[in-house]
Amino acid sequence: MFTFLVRFLGAGHRKHVAILLSAAMCCLLLGAVLFSVTQQIGFGKAVYWAVTTATTVGYGDVTPHNGIGEIIASAVMLTTIPLLASVFAVMTGAIAAAGVRRILAMRDHAAEAGHRLILGMDGSVPSIIDELVRVGERVVLVADIEPLAVRAEVHVIKGDPTQPHVIESAHPKDAKQALITAAVDADVLISAVLLRKMAPDLQIVALASSAPVREALRELGVWRTISPGEMIAHTLAKSLEAPHAADMLTELVESEEHSLTERPADVMAVGRPLSAVRDERSELVLGLVHDGVFSLGIGSDPVIAQGDALLIAEPRSHALRPA
Repeated sequence: MFTFLVRFLGAGHRKHVAILLSAAMCCLLLGAVLFSVTQQIGFGKAVYWAVTTATTVGYGDVTPHNGIGEIIASAVMLTTIPLLASVFAVMTGAIAAAGVRRILAMRDHAAEAGHRLILGMDGSVPSIIDELVRVGERVVLVADIEPLAVRAEVHVIKGDPTQPHVIESAHPKDAKQALITAAVDADVLISAVLLRKMAPDLQIVALASSAPVREALRELGVWRTISPGEMIAHTLAKSLEAPHAADMLTELVESEEHSLTERPADVMAVGRPLSAVRDERSELVLGLVHDGVFSLGIGSDPVIAQGDALLIAEPRSHALRPA
């Protein structure tokens, strides 16, 4: 399972995870050795104690019996626990970035050419920008950072993305999609309110952990809200239900060979069941978008209506062809 999660990470993230895990293991093993010697217990029992301490389980069946043991226990807790927490923080940010950048990288062939607007600069944004620039998207970033801190292909508007005049300078009405991120969920909500007022029809993706904030965003008409923690939980659950589901999800998210494309249903598809359209197309039709809601069409066979769209996985060379 850990191997599956690591596959979502880029080379830079894998290096950070490896360094953090190595440091955590060194602290854990050193603490076990010292605890074994000072408390006069077997090394295996000392490793068991170190693992339960570092993971904050703390059964209490093995405890220090003198002052030096308490010092060792404190050192293990103050070093190993923060290191392991940092590992999961890096992985959470990387997985969230992978999901968001795939959503933002979808081609909407019905939309006019425009830029991808990003408000805020949390830890996942650099990875998202790299992916969008790589596939040829024009990106406008609104964040309180120096322009030189971002790659040259990105147009940076330096300023607070919760201020109306700053957002207005990014021409949100001309954007074809927007992503809102922030260190605090309340700032995400403020930016969403302002952006929705300036560009009522703009598709907005928001990254937020708080359930009440995500509900408020949905009431504002935000196209998609993403919680990094829930994303990891759902991914793990599905991969436990079916071991190869992990491979399928990884292929959809990370593959360099295909692109996810949202295409309006053509005249020939309207009025026909989704299963029939799937059988006729050479591309992989993942599902149907009706009134802004995505359906896999499993357990039912929805009839395609005027204004619906098909979500398709196709070779990247096909996705880049003019519509």
